[in-house]
Amino acid sequence: MFQLTRSVTWQALQRLYRETENDRIRDYFAADPKRFEKMSLRVGGLFLDYSKHQISDTVLAKLLELADHSALVQRRAQMFSGDIINVTEDRPVLHTALRNVSDQPVYHADGKDVMPEIHRSWEQIHRFSDAVRNGEWTGHSGQRIRDVVNIGIGGSDLGPNMACRALLNQRHPELNFHFVSNVDGTHIQKVLKGLDPATTLFIVSTKTFSTQETLLNARTARRWFLENAGDDADIGAHFVAASTNRKAATEFGIREENIFEFWAWVGGRYSMWSSIGLPIALAIGFDGFMDMLRGAHEMDRHFLEAPNAENMPVLMALIGIWYINFVGAETHAIVPYDQALNQLPSFLQQLDMESNGKSVDIFGHPVNYKTGPIVWGQTGSNGQHAFFQLLHQGTRYVPIDFIASLKPEPGFEEHHFALLTNMLAQANAFMEGSQTGSRLDPYSCPGNRPSSTLLLDELTPRNLGALIALYEHKVFVQGVIWNINSFDQWGVELGKRIAGEISERIDTNVTDFDPSTQGLLHLLRDRFGDGEADDTSTAESSRNP
Repeated sequence: MFQLTRSVTWQALQRLYRETENDRIRDYFAADPKRFEKMSLRVGGLFLDYSKHQISDTVLAKLLELADHSALVQRRAQMFSGDIINVTEDRPVLHTALRNVSDQPVYHADGKDVMPEIHRSWEQIHRFSDAVRNGEWTGHSGQRIRDVVNIGIGGSDLGPNMACRALLNQRHPELNFHFVSNVDGTHIQKVLKGLDPATTLFIVSTKTFSTQETLLNARTARRWFLENAGDDADIGAHFVAASTNRKAATEFGIREENIFEFWAWVGGRYSMWSSIGLPIALAIGFDGFMDMLRGAHEMDRHFLEAPNAENMPVLMALIGIWYINFVGAETHAIVPYDQALNQLPSFLQQLDMESNGKSVDIFGHPVNYKTGPIVWGQTGSNGQHAFFQLLHQGTRYVPIDFIASLKPEPGFEEHHFALLTNMLAQANAFMEGSQTGSRLDPYSCPGNRPSSTLLLDELTPRNLGALIALYEHKVFVQGVIWNINSFDQWGVELGKRIAGEISERIDTNVTDFDPSTQGLLHLLRDRFGDGEADDTSTAESSRNP
């Protein structure tokens, strides 16, 4: 059996780390004035500078060798061709087909071309989004829709939420968008407060139409609508669904023609490219939604065709592997210097940590190396006054991705200039530090902290699509090199199962949980044991979707 850590390349990288661990990044620039030109790359409207990393030319060459010796070429081809690479769930991984704007077919593992179904889905999204945006699709009273509430969780929330916020300045001026994901009742209560049910559209986004949190919020929204507006017959004028479970959606009251289909091979954290992206099409128009898909497709082609040494996702993945597996970094910070991208760290947190948070390889064998960093972050310049102090002078070693768009909002050029100069200053300060050369100064910043800088020409749907696809492929490359399955999430499923068991057994004297859970369950039973929790139980969710 192949063991990654015993490979010649892996052991060479371990030696290189010991040889270069005291290198200064600024010395690399002094030794090679062309380092910035050599270690920067443009793909479409995205520009990546990866020169501020503690990575010598020799280390980079060896990292590229690691990629060359991996199964990347084979696994990448299998993903794009529809082979089953999600081995634990026996599914292909075809999110790239969802943004395939070429005329080429894409085949599922069963030999079926999936593109005709995807084209039909686009047509449905096109018709519906146009009708809502131009006022033709109205609520039960004939009034046009003013507010759109997306009810989902995880990938059914994070992707559309992030994209709609990022592209806020392109949103339809007469539509407001709200996203409900938390099962905490205060979340949906706050959203519903002040809405007019006659002019509100709800999108229930759930692949199976059985997700406990989403269904609880959807039933609460349904009850609010019936109490404040219409009757059961009017549900179909205010609720639509993105789901694979047509039967459950129609039982909820959603009209057959307003169920937006997608497929079991669409993973949750990759679903914004499917009908789960309906809120995006409603917000920025179908043409804008398709532009986002075109940007992602452009990055797909680059990922497929560019040699590894010039391949943006591959290079970002290898840099991450260097820090995770050889330098020993535990976390990775995402710092967008653009308020419109304030949801991007949360989106990338799920994308990366749910994909590569694994401790066994694709054969089920335990791995003996780190996989997946802890991804976190916040927008700059707020982060400068929050956690940057720890990054500058603390004991943690945290690589950073700085992300910004170059084009300012009209009338706010001064703000944007200050924003971007702050970002450049921070990247420089992390690298250079403030050491005076005197060992007597304990308050200096040591510097030598690495970062990448990703610049978008401007924040457009196309460039946003390319940016998200870039990170998707980066995560995929790392999963391939670590030989893990980036497309299942059994840890998530475990929590769902146990939550269901606890809900179903709230009225029984449970003794097979640990003493802490039993004690806490006793406290819950005192509060909810008389049927007050019926509406929240998974069993009830399944019986009354």
